[in-house]
Parts: sequence; structure tokens; C-alpha cells
Amino acid sequence: MSDSHRQRKPSAADVTPEGIFHQRRAVMKALGIAACALSLPLSAQADVLDWLTGGKKKPTAPPPTPLTFTPETNAPAALTLTPEDKVTGYNNFYEFGLDKADPAANAGGLRTEGWKIQIEGEIAKPVTLDIDDIIKRFPLEERIYRFRCVEAWSMVIPWVGFPLAKLIQFVEPTSAARYVAFQTLHDPEQMPGQKDRFLGGGLDYPYVEGLTLEEALHPLTLLALGVYGKTLPPQNGAPIRLVTPWKYGFKNIKSIVKIRFTRERPPSTWNLAAPDEYGFYANVNPDVDHPRWSQASERVIGAGGLLNVQRQPTLLFNGYAEQVAHLYRGLNLRDNF
Repeated sequence: MSDSHRQRKPSAADVTPEGIFHQRRAVMKALGIAACALSLPLSAQADVLDWLTGGKKKPTAPPPTPLTFTPETNAPAALTLTPEDKVTGYNNFYEFGLDKADPAANAGGLRTEGWKIQIEGEIAKPVTLDIDDIIKRFPLEERIYRFRCVEAWSMVIPWVGFPLAKLIQFVEPTSAARYVAFQTLHDPEQMPGQKDRFLGGGLDYPYVEGLTLEEALHPLTLLALGVYGKTLPPQNGAPIRLVTPWKYGFKNIKSIVKIRFTRERPPSTWNLAAPDEYGFYANVNPDVDHPRWSQASERVIGAGGLLNVQRQPTLLFNGYAEQVAHLYRGLNLRDNF
């Protein structure tokens, strides 16, 4: 991995995006509990409505287990890991709620035993693999990557997984394959956001995403089964998720159950919901703003609290331009955002 696009050390920030904060505040105020609810720690806020309405205590996820993997040796020295509790406690997974604390609070009951991934489409060897099959076939390695959310916040995360290219080579795409489509588990009983449009952000489920075949084959593209040396927690996309570090986080689909190789460009959940705001490519680009906010800089999620907010400049392709820019040679990045 090249060091030519190093960032300065991430520092500290931990701020809920303003839009989600005001949405949550409005709900609490309508119930007459805004003051007391918003004074609670972030990790407790997700349970307030259930507490008031007599909801059952949510199940707790089993503890993550250590993974066997090859440690990262090529990460830029300038990268400082985001604290583990922020990586597992501050994230988006609308299938479990809109607030950054909701996935950790609500995803504990996700059942991942016997999880299978169906791989189909324009390939010579369609196959269904379970997680044990995958771990046996594809040795795991650690990759320390920058992570950039479209909401203009960032982290540095030590993923454990394997290059998607190895799986692609195993199933042997035909000459007709031009794209790779992904689908998240669809189970409204386990994922409450899938059956409640308010809780799930009004999206259509199951969540779907896609890459060009060239993007999927790139050495940086990872299928992750772990983080911080252990199996993925449910809120981070257990048991397997996509990681494309030069793209905005919504491209990094979680809890994958299906991978399909296609001739035509596959649908993408956020692109379907708001095509003028969330493009299919979703490459990190400081020169292409979101219609409602700038992408020129980002808040660094670190060890600090609400009052210790620092920003840093956004890097083209999230700092991976040297490795991935050739994928988009001749493509207008403003029109194809």
C-alpha cells in the first residue's frame, strides 16, 4: 500500500449528525421526554422508547471470537486506529434503527449460525458457501483502512477478511459478467427497520449494492469477517460484509447473503432512494459536494467527546488515488459520482 497519500493522525470527535439529532429530539419532545432522554449517554438513548412503552430487553450478541489471520504490514504509519468502542458503537445500519447507537442496541439477536452466501449469475461455478467454508478456502488477513462516511465523518479501522478477487477467481465469471451485485439478509423479524419504514429510514429492503467487475477485482476490495482481530459484531455487519475503502461507507454492504454476477448495472439502495444525492460509484471526492453539505472536509471520530471536534481535509478516493484512479480513467467524476 503506498504511503504517498498519508493523512495526518486522526484526532478526536464523536458527534451525531445534526439531521439525525434533530429528528431524534423531535420524537422525544413529542413524547414529552426530550430533556431527560437527551441527557442520557448515547449508548442508552436507543433504549428509551422501549423503556417507556414497556418493551422487552433486547437480546445481547454473543461475544466475538478471535480469528486467525495474517497481520497488516503495509498500513501507512500516519494512520491511528479509531478506538474499538467507537467502531462498534457509532455506525449506520438502518435495518436496526436510525441513530448511531441503535445498531449496537438492537442487533444483538441477529442469528449468524449456519449463515450461507449464495453466489450465482454469469459464472461457471455457482455455489452456496457457509462461513466455515469461506474461512477454510480463503485465508484471512488484516487490512487497516481509512473509512469515510458520506455524512462527512471518518475512522481508521482494522478489518480482517480476504480479497473479494479470490472469491471471484474461484467461481470463474464468464465473459458476460460486467458487474457484481450484493444483497443483505432480508428478515424483518430479526431486522426491525425492514418492517417499520420510520425506524428503517424509509428505504426499500433488502439492502442491495453493486460494483463494476473491475472494482470488485481490485486488490483493496475486501470481504470482511472481522474487526480488531475478532469476528464482526452484528452491528458492524456480521458475519460478512463488503469493504471498499475509496468509496463512501454506504457502498460497504453488511450481512451479505447473496452475490450475483450480472451483465447490467445492478440496483443500489441509496441510489434508488435519492439518485441526485447518492451515486452508483460513490467514490470519495472533496470536489463533489453532497447537495446538502460539503465533502471538502470530514470529522474524525476518535477518542474525544462532543466538545473535542476536529476536522481534516477530505482526500480524493479517500487517500487511495494512486491505487484506484486508473479504474475511472476517462470517466467524468462529477457526472459519475
